Formats: sequence, structure tokens, C-alpha cells
Amino acid sequence: MTNAKHPDRPDLATRLAQPFGEGSGSITPPIYQTSLFGFEDFDSFADAMAGRNGLDIYTRVGNPTTRTFEEMMASAEQTDAAIGFASGMGAVSAVAFAFLKPGDRIAAVEHLYPDAYRLFERLLRPFGIHIDYHPVSAFEDDPDLMRGCRLAYLESPTSIMLQTADLARIAAHARRHDCLTVIDNSWATPVFQRPATLGIDVVLHSASKYISGHSDTVAGVVCTNQDLTDRIRDISLPLLGGKLAPFEAWLLIRGMRTLAARMQTHQATANLFVERLADLPHIIAVNTPDPGSVPGLDGRSGLLSVAFAPTIDMKAFVDGLSLFKPGVSWGGFESLVLPASVALGQKGEQNALQRFGVPASLVRLSLGLESSEDLWTDFTNAFHQAGSAQRVPVQHNKNGGNHETATDNTGRRVLASGDIGGGGHKPQAG
Repeated sequence: MTNAKHPDRPDLATRLAQPFGEGSGSITPPIYQTSLFGFEDFDSFADAMAGRNGLDIYTRVGNPTTRTFEEMMASAEQTDAAIGFASGMGAVSAVAFAFLKPGDRIAAVEHLYPDAYRLFERLLRPFGIHIDYHPVSAFEDDPDLMRGCRLAYLESPTSIMLQTADLARIAAHARRHDCLTVIDNSWATPVFQRPATLGIDVVLHSASKYISGHSDTVAGVVCTNQDLTDRIRDISLPLLGGKLAPFEAWLLIRGMRTLAARMQTHQATANLFVERLADLPHIIAVNTPDPGSVPGLDGRSGLLSVAFAPTIDMKAFVDGLSLFKPGVSWGGFESLVLPASVALGQKGEQNALQRFGVPASLVRLSLGLESSEDLWTDFTNAFHQAGSAQRVPVQHNKNGGNHETATDNTGRRVLASGDIGGGGHKPQAG
């Protein structure tokens, strides 16, 4: 089957399922589990060190197994190249230290990944880099918001609140001000969103999530054009040392083979939950973007958040679950639950949930690959055990939680009346 928009280009699922083709007949690539590469003679070694023959020298810089994964990711995201890292934060850090210097300014979206926020506040700000945080709507609506900024850091949808953005519009604003745009595309994956085709400069992933899909790998990846890739390879990759290891790369290759199929299953279960949550009492809001709610977003992943009425005992709900396990991260075969109240209590310095006012009544669900009916039964059994108050009208925030927050008379950030971070949309099926 071919891509309707590009008849000469096979669909992503077909491209990712292609056998490894280096001539041996092996369907899967070998794992080059080596730290270094030897040479036959002085001249070949000297040429490699001088960069004349393109041969690998040291796995911290390059490895054939890692390169196979990087080529798959570049193909999936439709960029010139990709670089794998040892974690998603390794990818974020590599981009930051490759392109920023003291005195530069970052415009970052609110409700970003908590450790990206901590990187900005605990490392970059003390180095003299200025960071301003804005609602996603501000990036869209203010053409001059990125004036004077070196880098715009985006998520669409954002972490836990799942607010979406018109990426093509933001990219056009950024180009007018020579501002580099960077987005975390972990939620949508290239199956449902390809930001580079919308004009975004750098696309990164926590590959630990859907790219792996098996909850057995910690990894990250950066996908971008060749010039920006070369700068990251020249500065961040060799000097920060966060390179992806061969075995993890091989696990990610395995995950990529089934990415398209897995995302369809996650989406089907998410759609079922969105439809049925609209009729469930004691739910205030459901945060998940609808496919097509912004240009370029073609599907819905299995990560969503739900705001409970005060009548629901969060601890009783979580402890009453059987198939959903309490835990961080997401994107694997297993279903997980993360109460915001637990994340708000994370040790250490302030995190993004605290800074941007995520309510303790919110719970994040990562819907896995189990039977959707079994998951729904597990959810509703625990939910009904956790509370029995009057029905509360539901808001399905189909564009994510794009409502502005306000400040009460104590200076704390609070949500607008009757809203849990949402745009006030009526409940409807996805």
C-alpha cells in the first residue's frame, strides 16, 4: 500500500517493517556490541581519525546498530538525519547545549515535561540563559512572542494537560525572528504527527515511550536537518557523552517494526474511554486532543488525563485498580496510572506541575495493549468504589487543556471557574 499524498512513497508501517537489507539475508540487524573498532593498517586508522573514510571509531560517537535505528527514525519523521541518545533528557540536553550560549533566550511552552523544566531552571538559567514560559495559545496568537529568542521549546500536546498547538503557524512566526523551533513529539509519534513537515526545525522523542513500546529501554532521539545534525554531532554527542548504546538501539529497532500497529490499538482504546467517560458521573473533564483538532495531528495516542470530582477518593481509586499499575512513564504494552497528587509531591526543587498549577484531582492514564473492555471494567470498578456523589457535568477538552489559568488572592495559580485546564468543550465521542 502506498501513501495517498506521496504515491511513490510507501506508508510508514510498510517502511518500518522492511527487513534489514545488508546482503546477509538476516531479517533483523546484528547487534554490534563493541566499544571500539579496529583497523587493518596505519593509513585506514589515520583516515578514520581525520574523517576521510567514514568508518566508525568509538561507539560513543558512532555504531552500525545505532545508525540503523537513527536512519529509521529520520525516515519516520521525514528529516535528513537523526541521532540516538541514552535518554529523552539526553536528547533535550544535547539540543540545548549545541545551540544555546549565555545571554540567549528560550521561549518555552507551559506544562512542559517536568524534567525539561528542571533542566531549564537548574542548569540553563544559572548559566545565564533566560527562559520565559507561555501558554500554547500565545505562541499561536502573538507573531512577535519569539522576537529576540534563540530557541522555542514546544510540546503538542503538552505533558499531562495535553494542550495542542498549530505547529505550522508557530513555525512561520519563528522563522520571521530566526528562532529555532524544537518540539517533543513523544505523545503523537510520527504515526500521528510529523512536525518537520509543518516547519518545525528539531523533533525529539523520549524513545523510552511509544518508540520502544516495551518498557524495557531508556532512550532518546533527535531528528532534524543535516546542518543541525552536524552541529549536535560535533558538540553535544562527543562531549556530553549521552550516546545511545547498541543493545538499546536494537531494542528500539524491534519496537519501531510494530509502532504503527501499536499506535492504532492505543488509539482504539483511547477512543473507547473518551466516549464512555462522557457518560460517567463524577468526572469533571477529560483532556485529550481530537484527531484533526490542529493541522497535522492525525490520531490520538493512549495517553490522556481525567479530572475527578472532589467526591472521588484518589487513593482508593488507585488502590482499587488491578490492570492499571501506578507508575511513571508511559507508552508501553502495560496500562499505567499517575495521580497528579503524587507527581506534585515529587522530591527536589519545584517541578512543572507545581509551577503551572496542575490540580491534584487530575489523574493521567496510559492505556496499554490489554483488551479495551477489560481496561474499562477495571477503571469503572475502581472508580465506583472510590466515590458515590452526585453527577457532575463533563467537559471533553478535545483540543487539550487550552484554557487560561487565573491567580487567586494568595498568588497561587488556580483554574478558571468550573474548568480543569480545559477549553470548555461539550463531551463528545472522539
